[in-house]
Amino acid sequence: MRIPSAIITGMALVVMLTSCGSGGDSDTPTGPNRPPPKVASLGPFVGECGHVTDDEVRNLAGLGQISRVYKNATGCNWQAAGLSSPSVTFASYRGSPIEREKAWVSNVGRNPQTIDVGGRAGFQALDPQGTVCDLAVQLDDDFFEWSMSTGLFATGGNPCDRTRKLAELTVGRLE
Repeated sequence: MRIPSAIITGMALVVMLTSCGSGGDSDTPTGPNRPPPKVASLGPFVGECGHVTDDEVRNLAGLGQISRVYKNATGCNWQAAGLSSPSVTFASYRGSPIEREKAWVSNVGRNPQTIDVGGRAGFQALDPQGTVCDLAVQLDDDFFEWSMSTGLFATGGNPCDRTRKLAELTVGRLE
């Protein structure tokens, strides 16, 4: 019984070993040719919360009394008290395509318009009700976004005018 098992094991081993190599003498590649991975060109540092203070957000957003709710490595959020209240969000995206964000904004019913903030290309998109604005600015292979919701009881005009002021501060303070 041991001899047939040894023969079968040996033959299987020979088949495996002979089928694994390319011989090493071939000039043609064996796998698909892939371009080298793209290395993202990091843009300037946008700072914590877009280099904008809580008081500047309060004043420029024109939303009265708001407080910073969270701050993390990629962004900050400020909100007023109450259900469906106004809010402002800043987010920074390293090595992420702005076109993906633009597509998402379009997909949720906002019409992105090309803009320029301090010599940098971007887009702004206002929802049909005029209460939510997303404003993004390209920084090499990165981008940042200011987003504002005026809440259920919107007052004070177009939120894109206010997010633009915040974006201008961020661009003006880039490192």
